[in-house]
Amino acid sequence: MTLLSKLLQKRWLFIGFAVGAGMLSIPTPEGLTPIGMRALTLLVVVFIFFVTEPIPLPGVALFIAIAEVLLGLAKPAVVAQSFMSDSVFFIMGSLMIATALVKQDLDKRIALAIVSLTGPRADRIILGLTLVSALLSSFIGEHTVAAMMLPVGAALINYTHQDWRKIRNLSVIILLSIAYGAMIAGAGTPSGGARNAIMLAYWKELFDLRISYFEWIKMAYPMLMIGAPVIAFILYRTFTPEVKDLSPAVTALKEKVMKNGKMSQQEWLTIIIFIFTVLMWMTISDTIGLGITALIGVLLFLTAGVVKWEDLNNNVNWGTILIYGGAISLGIMIKRTGVAEWLSHSFLAWAAPFGIHEGLPLLAVISLMTILTATVMSSGATVGILGPITLNIASLSGTSVIAAGFITVISSSFCFLTTVASPACNIIYGSGYLKKSDFLKGGWKLILLSFVIIQLISAGYWRLLGH
Repeated sequence: MTLLSKLLQKRWLFIGFAVGAGMLSIPTPEGLTPIGMRALTLLVVVFIFFVTEPIPLPGVALFIAIAEVLLGLAKPAVVAQSFMSDSVFFIMGSLMIATALVKQDLDKRIALAIVSLTGPRADRIILGLTLVSALLSSFIGEHTVAAMMLPVGAALINYTHQDWRKIRNLSVIILLSIAYGAMIAGAGTPSGGARNAIMLAYWKELFDLRISYFEWIKMAYPMLMIGAPVIAFILYRTFTPEVKDLSPAVTALKEKVMKNGKMSQQEWLTIIIFIFTVLMWMTISDTIGLGITALIGVLLFLTAGVVKWEDLNNNVNWGTILIYGGAISLGIMIKRTGVAEWLSHSFLAWAAPFGIHEGLPLLAVISLMTILTATVMSSGATVGILGPITLNIASLSGTSVIAAGFITVISSSFCFLTTVASPACNIIYGSGYLKKSDFLKGGWKLILLSFVIIQLISAGYWRLLGH
C-alpha cells in the first residue's frame, strides 16, 4: 500500500482537523464565549469522526480526553473524573454480566422454549422470536441478545432446510425478527443499553434528576410492548415465507436438546444470579447506584465460578466502555461551557415561527432528528452528542426534560435501515444470510410506524404520567 493510498484512507481525519482549525480561526458567534467556541469545535470534529470512523471509535474517545485538556475546557483531573462515573460502571458491569450469560451457551434451550410456547407455525415462531429477543434485550443489551439468538435462528433455518437459499425469505424474517426485536427493546430498562446509562448520567449531572430502574421501565416499556408485535407483523407481510409449518425443525430441535441432557447446576446458578441482580437494580440501586449494583452481580458470578476473570478480560469489549465514557465527558463539557444552551436558543429561535418549539411538536422534532442521526452513526454516540442539546432545548422551552430524554433514547433505536448503526444488525448481517437491501425493504416501514407509535405514547401515556 502506497503512502498516498494510506493518506486517502485517513482523509476524514485530515478533513476533521481542517474543519476544526477553520472553526477556531473565525470570530466567535454572538452569545457564545471563546471557551464555548472551542467546545463547539470539538463537538463538530467528534461528530465527523463518529460518522466516518477514520480511526477506531475508542481512539475517538482518547481524542476527546486529550482535546478537552489541550483546548482548556477542563483540567486533567476533571476530565478523568468525567470519564468515570456510576454510569460508566453500569456499562462495564452490564457487559461483564452479558459475557457470563453468553458463556453458558443457552441458545438451543431458548429456541426450544420459544417453539414450545408458539407451536410450529411460522408466523407464531416469528412473533415468539421477536418478543423473546425484545424481552432479553431490555435487560442485557441488544448486542448480547443478537449474539445469543443468532445460533437460535440459524438452528431453526438449518433444521427447516439444508440449503437456506431455498427458504431465503423465511431466513430473512427469522434473523431480522431477532435483530429488530432486540433493537426496539434496547431502551426498555436502564440495563438495556449503554445509551440509557448516558442519558441517566446527563439527567443527574446536568439537571440533578434521578430516574429509578422501575420509573424507567414505566416510561419506556410500552414502546417494547407495542413495537415488538408490529415488527413481527410487518416482517411477515414484507417477506412472504416459503414454508409456513416448521414442524420438522421443531422436532429436530427437541431431539438435539434432549441429547444435551437437563440444565446443569452452572446454568441454573447463572440464571439465579442474573435474576437477583435485576431485582437489586429494581430495589436498592437508588441507594447504591446502578453501576455498583451491576458490579455486585459480576462479583457474584466470579465467586460462584460461573465465569472466570480470563473470560471477562478476553470477551468484554473494553473499547466500548471507553467510547461511552468519552461521550459522557463531551456531553458534560458541552453543557458546562454554554454550548448546549447556545445551540438550544438558536434552535428555538428557528423553530418558533413554525410552531414546533415546545410541547408535543418539539418532541416530534427531537424524535425525527435523533432517528436521522442514529441512521448514520451508532445509537450510543447519537445519544451522547444529542442528549445535552435535546435536554437543554426542552428545559428552555418548558417541555418535560424527562420526556425529551426518553424520546431521544427510544428514537435512537429506530435505525432499521442500515447495518452500521445498530450492534444487533451488524452481528446478524455478519452471519452471511442477509443482504443490505433486506434492511431497506422492511426498515423504512418500521421507521414510519415506530415514529408514529412513540408520538402517540408521548401524547397520551406520558401525559397521563405527568410528563
